[in-house]
Amino acid sequence: MKLLPQISEAEFEVMKIVWKHAPISTNEITDRLVRTTTWSPKTIQTLIKRLVTKGALTYEKQSRVFVYTPLVDEDEYIGQESRSFLNRFYGGNITAMLSAYMDHNGLTESEIDTLRSLLSENTENGGTTHE
Repeated sequence: MKLLPQISEAEFEVMKIVWKHAPISTNEITDRLVRTTTWSPKTIQTLIKRLVTKGALTYEKQSRVFVYTPLVDEDEYIGQESRSFLNRFYGGNITAMLSAYMDHNGLTESEIDTLRSLLSENTENGGTTHE
């Protein structure tokens, strides 16, 4: 598995837009983010440039417009971040993480049913993961 670039929280907001709407122009990214954040267009352009430098985005110039596409797969990135979080805070122990979550937040019946279904499906598939 390749190591994916480190992406800040702000950069992640840009990536979510690109993942959802790629290929997407600078103006389209900016228009979407100024509606949901307090960031200036200049800040958004800086975040986009950082993501290109980090190798998370690539672009193509179409006449006078830059159009961006992701170089990082969304599911792969989220999976890496989830594993990193689990290892950092819970020593890789998913049971400890879920227990801590339940102690602080609880689970709805619907969430419990979904977890049971996922665990049952995983058991039926011989304990394979969805990676």
